[in-house]
Amino acid sequence: MSFQGSKQCAAKAETAGLESSAGLSLNGLFELTKPRLSMLSVLTAGLGYLAHHPLNKEVWTFWSLMLGTSLAAGGAGALNQWLERREDARMPRTAGRPLPSRQIEPETALGFGLGLCAAGLLILWLGTNNWATGLTFATLVTYLALYTPMKKITCYATEVGAIAGALPPLIGWVAAAGEPTAFGWILFGILFAWQLPHFMAIAWMYREDYRRGGFVMSSHLKDGGKKTAGKSMTYAIILTLFAMAPFFLSLEQPSPGTIYLMSATALSLYILTASAKFLWSKDRNHAAKKLFYATIIYLPFLLLALVADRYL
Repeated sequence: MSFQGSKQCAAKAETAGLESSAGLSLNGLFELTKPRLSMLSVLTAGLGYLAHHPLNKEVWTFWSLMLGTSLAAGGAGALNQWLERREDARMPRTAGRPLPSRQIEPETALGFGLGLCAAGLLILWLGTNNWATGLTFATLVTYLALYTPMKKITCYATEVGAIAGALPPLIGWVAAAGEPTAFGWILFGILFAWQLPHFMAIAWMYREDYRRGGFVMSSHLKDGGKKTAGKSMTYAIILTLFAMAPFFLSLEQPSPGTIYLMSATALSLYILTASAKFLWSKDRNHAAKKLFYATIIYLPFLLLALVADRYL
């Protein structure tokens, strides 16, 4: 064998070694968990727990909730990326994810995701209660077995996905309360309705990406975005009704106080205005970005105001 041939073989061996090590990349595994989306689930579950009144003093239950939810959410993210690895490869926005970029092998991602989900459910079962564990399992089934495949069939998959995204605060609530109650379902309703303006804005901004990926979206209709924007407006109104519901319904919990009332009123006006501009603006692209930022601001401030009202 020539010296040049030996160099080529060595280079191939080095490349193979790098690909092998990339298949076990810690950063790749971390990105598989969809950390930002998973963090949202964990935070809303924690805030759902803390919103319960009186405060459950069992620290073990709270931290079991946080750890179990973290693992289950991360596992769901990994399994979602495993299921959509081919679609992700076709979209510039997602082509750099660990599977399409070959940082992680599909078999590794599958085992990693299943392991995280199993560990999360086990911790929730041991450290919280059957309701929290069962609702977490329902979240995984809804997200992976219903929402993920439905995205290629119908634009109404977003509503199905919103069910999965709305369950974490209810999971946190039942971990503290022991069972679902009316206030817990209000938290579910807030998260469900919030997701539609949020994801409709994303669907419009990245509509060409989703088209390349083969996903069916209302933003692909040849109506200039009217249905997408109309859905955002409708759910912004529903969101406002859920946010204000604690003041008008007879609940087992004390009604929130001034902090929540002022925050909910201001935030509702903010997201309603942003949704209205998305619906009626001539520059729908710009309005979609504004609505997206409005949803990002809305949720944490509303939930933090609710929790603050319990303890201040």
